[in-house]
Amino acid sequence: MLKASLRSHLTLWFAGLSLLTLLSVGFYVGHIATEQMKQASGNALLSTARSAAALLGEQLRERQLEVYLLSRAPHLERGDLDNPAILKSMQLRTQARAEYAWMGVADAEGLVHQAVNGLLVGQSVQQRPWFQAGLRNEYTGDPHEAVLLAKLLPGLPNGEPLRFIDFAAPIHNADGQVIGVLGAHAHWSWVTRIVESAAVSHKDSAPDLEALIIDHDGKVLYPEALMGQQVAANDPNSPGWTVGDGYLTSRVTVPTPSSTALSWSIAVRQPLDTALQPARLLLYKLLLLGVIAAIGCGLVAYYLALYLSRPIEQLARSAKRVQNNQPGAHFPLQHPVQEIAQLGQSIDAMTQSLLGKERQLQEANASLEATVAQRTAALTQANAELLSLATHDSLTGVFNRRRFDEKLTEYNLLFRRTGRPFALLLIDADHFKRINDTYGHAIGDDVLLQLAQLIRESTRSTDFVARYGGEEFAVLLPEVAQPDTPEVVAEKIRTAIANAHFPHVGNMTVSIGIGLADPADNSQTLLIKRADQQLYRAKAAGRNQIA
Repeated sequence: MLKASLRSHLTLWFAGLSLLTLLSVGFYVGHIATEQMKQASGNALLSTARSAAALLGEQLRERQLEVYLLSRAPHLERGDLDNPAILKSMQLRTQARAEYAWMGVADAEGLVHQAVNGLLVGQSVQQRPWFQAGLRNEYTGDPHEAVLLAKLLPGLPNGEPLRFIDFAAPIHNADGQVIGVLGAHAHWSWVTRIVESAAVSHKDSAPDLEALIIDHDGKVLYPEALMGQQVAANDPNSPGWTVGDGYLTSRVTVPTPSSTALSWSIAVRQPLDTALQPARLLLYKLLLLGVIAAIGCGLVAYYLALYLSRPIEQLARSAKRVQNNQPGAHFPLQHPVQEIAQLGQSIDAMTQSLLGKERQLQEANASLEATVAQRTAALTQANAELLSLATHDSLTGVFNRRRFDEKLTEYNLLFRRTGRPFALLLIDADHFKRINDTYGHAIGDDVLLQLAQLIRESTRSTDFVARYGGEEFAVLLPEVAQPDTPEVVAEKIRTAIANAHFPHVGNMTVSIGIGLADPADNSQTLLIKRADQQLYRAKAAGRNQIA
């Protein structure tokens, strides 16, 4: 039986192992890349869904709070629903918020007394769900087609029916009795624009992205083409996303106002083929590269085996002769004999080489440790900078809303434990929108920065100054005793700003609402509401006021 030569064995084994190794690595790397791409795409969709849900939830809470605060206005509590000041307040809200299609007040029997643009005045809304729910509590409703307003408002350019979401809040008189409901209809397109804006910002990194709004039954509310379709919940075994129906989908619940029964979620999905396309392309490239490399390795193996087998074959023949005590055994001077003569020297040289490599490795380890120490120091500094960014407003340099909420919680806990009172000042720049509209947002940013500096200069080192949002600032006063009472500190701030000169703008004024911590508060939001109500009083009193 003929046996293959060393040359053939080397060629076949080397080429076969190379092909098997490269193909195995290709499939393994492709599988890992597919799973990682699925994980990365799912996490990206989850991040997008969370951003959209948080943004939508915040906007819904702001609109609900706006309607609630308007329903608690002093001229509403007087009980005269025909007071012209009520209509003026609603007109100011609708002019400032383009999303409102209608706002009005109805008495306890559902008769509309006043409304923006006079729509539905004198008509009954007693059977409308928003009115019935608004008599009991604050209300935010699911989207619905316009009923009473369908013939009074212009239709949409695309021919779709008008759809609204409703906000409502009960109106109480001074005795706490419900005397009516303040309601507002917001365009459904306002909600969809919020969701789309959050999704569009991620479309560059995740093409073919699609954002959906889902109701509490799992049915699509938006887009119109998919309305009524069922969307499955997230896979409980996956971190916030699931794969199904050819899509990679992440679904996040919208944080809606606690006082309403609204239960929406945002689903962001991407075709699975699109999400995994880079991983599949990588797999195909790896497989093709593996085949090409295997062919190349086979050719190299053949010539390498040809070069190595000749002296080994000669050594084998000579060794066989020596083993069999046959005469004529000799080693070629060019290769075998010289290799055998230098074998000890080669081993010694190899040992010295290994020792040299070990020293180099130790030096490399020492250098690596030094590099790690430097990187650790740099990481510590970066973490400190990140902490500052996480707690400070990037424009004004004062603390941000998140840090304000944490500080308010600390003060509230200290107040409940020690009884040591504290106060909250809410400061709002008067007519700030006019500055942005007249001079541009860059000048508006400069005004906010100067306002923050003046507020810090007018407060004590122990006071806590934060940007509450937009043109509003908040100041927490841990000391409320004489001589620096909240009224004194607030007046000092108001005077400093009123006397200051603002480049390009001239003079600025602010309105300030003061709220004091109350042992009867069961939530820190009550203190914010009191301060916000006082701020509204200061605004209503003509601005540049303290309430």
